[in-house]
Amino acid sequence: MEEKINSAIATVIPLVTEYGLQFIGAVLTLIVGWIVAGWLQNATVKGLRRIPRMDETLVPFLATIVRYGVLVVVIVAVLNQFGVETTSIIALLGAAGLAIGLALQGTLSNIAAGVMLLMLRPFKAGEYVDAGGIGGTVVQIGLFTTEFLTADGVYLVAPNSSIWNQSIINYSRNPTRRLNLVVGISYDDNIEGASKVLMDLMTKDDRVHADPEPQVLVDTLGNSSVNLKMRCWTDTANFWPLQFDLTKNTKLVIESAGYSIPFPQQEVHFIPAETGMENLLAASPKDMKKS
Repeated sequence: MEEKINSAIATVIPLVTEYGLQFIGAVLTLIVGWIVAGWLQNATVKGLRRIPRMDETLVPFLATIVRYGVLVVVIVAVLNQFGVETTSIIALLGAAGLAIGLALQGTLSNIAAGVMLLMLRPFKAGEYVDAGGIGGTVVQIGLFTTEFLTADGVYLVAPNSSIWNQSIINYSRNPTRRLNLVVGISYDDNIEGASKVLMDLMTKDDRVHADPEPQVLVDTLGNSSVNLKMRCWTDTANFWPLQFDLTKNTKLVIESAGYSIPFPQQEVHFIPAETGMENLLAASPKDMKKS
């Protein structure tokens, strides 16, 4: 009996020693790999931020790829340490990935759209954009969604696929913008005089660029007014403050110069009843049919 116990112990001890050491080595590999992955992620963030003109939206995305890439290598190394054939596991993961991809087409389309947004960069964090009715200041671009802050301070999250499949208008990308403002004056007013007043208003504002030169053009002949269009270029940061100020000051200078901004109006002609009846009786059946 004692011999059997000794024989069993002699057999078990090498196995425990061998697999125990492998287990301890695997745990240590996982711990070290986890620490190294986090360290490389932080190092990638710091390194990328030192690069001039590096888009801030790409920094967390690339750092995350580095982290998970290291973790994948660590897991494969641990499995290989236990004698597992990693080629078969990779093939199995590929088949599972295909099945999951078919089941999560919508989610993968968001990931693909997120990668395209990050690579082609039609917008970046801090810019104001409008993509198919989704508008606001970009807060962060993720793999699945993009975060916005609307003009009235509302937090908005949109799937990347819904943004990438739309036409994107970036209001902040160019350093300058053209401001268009339509002002209506009466048909009795002098067009040249009103145009000079509006031109002086724009040229005296320091936010209006001298090149290209501001313009005042006759836009349309409306039902109740002659519509003049004010055109000027300004810095993108000054666009909205300048538009609000010009809208207010235009009314003030137009009225102080003796011109008027007419209300929409219609001209109505009244025909006396007797005259109208006589004309109706005098009309021939052919004319009545035409009328």
